[in-house]
Amino acid sequence: MAATIAPKRYSFEPEAHAAELDAIIGAIESASRFEERDLENLLRRHPKDGRGFFSKSELIRGYRALRPGSSGEQAFVDRVRMKPVRTRSGVAPVTVLTKPFPCPGRCIFCPSDVRMPKSYLSSEPGAQRAAEHQFDPFRQTLSRLRSFRHTGHPVDKVELIVLGGTWSSYPEAYRIWFVLRCFEAMNRFAETLGSAAADPLAHFEPVVDFREQGETVEGALLAPAAAAGNDAAVRRRGYNQVVSDWTSAHPRAADQARRQTASWADLERAQRENETAAARCVGLSLETRPDCLDRAEALFMRRLGATKVQIGVQSMDDDVLALNGRGHDVARTRRAVGLLRRMGFKIQAHWMPNLLGSTPAKDCEDFDRLFDDPELRPDELKVYPCSLIESAELMAYHRRGDWRPYDRAELLDVLVHSLGATPRYCRLTRVIRDIPGTDIVTGNRTTNLRQVAEAETSARGLRCRDIRAREVGGRPVDPRRLRLRRTDYDASGGREVFLEFATAEDRIAGFLRLRLPAPAGMEETSLPELAGKAIIREVHVYGAVVGLGEREKGRSQHVGLGRRLIAEALGIAAGAGFEQVAVISSVGTREYYRRLGFEDGELYQHRPAREPLEASS
Repeated sequence: MAATIAPKRYSFEPEAHAAELDAIIGAIESASRFEERDLENLLRRHPKDGRGFFSKSELIRGYRALRPGSSGEQAFVDRVRMKPVRTRSGVAPVTVLTKPFPCPGRCIFCPSDVRMPKSYLSSEPGAQRAAEHQFDPFRQTLSRLRSFRHTGHPVDKVELIVLGGTWSSYPEAYRIWFVLRCFEAMNRFAETLGSAAADPLAHFEPVVDFREQGETVEGALLAPAAAAGNDAAVRRRGYNQVVSDWTSAHPRAADQARRQTASWADLERAQRENETAAARCVGLSLETRPDCLDRAEALFMRRLGATKVQIGVQSMDDDVLALNGRGHDVARTRRAVGLLRRMGFKIQAHWMPNLLGSTPAKDCEDFDRLFDDPELRPDELKVYPCSLIESAELMAYHRRGDWRPYDRAELLDVLVHSLGATPRYCRLTRVIRDIPGTDIVTGNRTTNLRQVAEAETSARGLRCRDIRAREVGGRPVDPRRLRLRRTDYDASGGREVFLEFATAEDRIAGFLRLRLPAPAGMEETSLPELAGKAIIREVHVYGAVVGLGEREKGRSQHVGLGRRLIAEALGIAAGAGFEQVAVISSVGTREYYRRLGFEDGELYQHRPAREPLEASS
């Protein structure tokens, strides 16, 4: 049996440091202006235990313990909060990973760390957090929520992001159970605050410790320093075989699999509870491959509560896809993207420059095809320049001289082109994957590559117009000075309308995606529930997360922008001849849409296009 994992316990007791904390808190509250250096000076004057510094999370915990229920809590938190950028996009992102499991892909660039789900490395920050909790979805979710809470971030609105291998290849019962446990963690979060005696994270004994796989490949105990020491074995037998053999041989793996099941009824109960929970799921993102996506799978995802699908397209060149063992062609990608869009999902594509068989010039042309082709045009995009990892099959091509990483100038050329060519309706979420430099055999190790590329883009006289580059962030917003801008484009047999409220400087404060389906082809991929209806695919208001029910001057999330965008979308749909509008609402936003006159359907919410919005919002 695997050894008990000692969880990371947070043992700080604010009451034991009441005098020092009270002095620090009082100074912060009374200061007319407060900056980082002011905090450093305060911490030096009032050390913890006479020698150490209080952390920012300890200051926030101290405030909540010494000033319970104080109306000044949010102002205090804003002054000391860690990494406010994490929630400036309007939600608190909670990323969880599934367990290691065989993947249908045979991509030559993909890392094969058998301690992780396919394509992930045990040294990546998110993967380390998942391994600490042995990929248990409840523990991962609850731990992440607590981390946000301790560092001063509201967690009322949560975007749940499920990563790991190919989601669609996992057993259905496991996937229902995984999402259920995430919802249960959000539902129980509030009751666990300050409840050390009944802490769900206090005691944990994993049935299967996947970290053992890195030490027991082919039955040989490997030194911890040889983190990639299983690479040869993995290349000989393949990731899927190693993971399957290890889990089937583990004495308690079958018992674990039997427990990792749940019914739809269980999930639906948890979803209904989450509609009014303290931590609501306002977005659920799942990832898959184009060749694993059909109508049945998309319906399954929607029933789970998914609103966004991350899909690995990697390249728009069939020859490049074949050379890299991708297992699908561009036509399959087009069909998958079209299916998702017709069902109302947000689409986040993954694209990889520097693949085997490509060149910087080809990559720039390939990027343009993503948006020139009306069957593609993703809503969001992650750009992942190919990195060489020891456990990937690409190593053999590199050794033979058949593949090399782009040098810095070549890579910058591709990224600058990508940044400048991304249209304003798309969010370029990332331009580099978070792989530690120690795992990269050769190639780019610059961690702030986006910042470097943006500076170079500006230096070349180009402008980044994508959503992320224009987000209002934590800047104050005057709703009277915002301008409504509309962008129309054809996509997947219909018309997409991108509505945005922007400042005079073109900083985006909120946006909406409206799909106006074309009659032709609707019956082929749409659901009866969506027949003849316009679809609101996304409503997003930017700015620092504001707790549910809170209204703070200048924060864009509570100045009615969402309601105004929806009203505009209803008018556009009615003008285009649609009598009904559907919205692909998340579990945590159902109540919001009900207040706006939307009624629950089987998988979507609906309302007449021509009726005015309800007065409350």
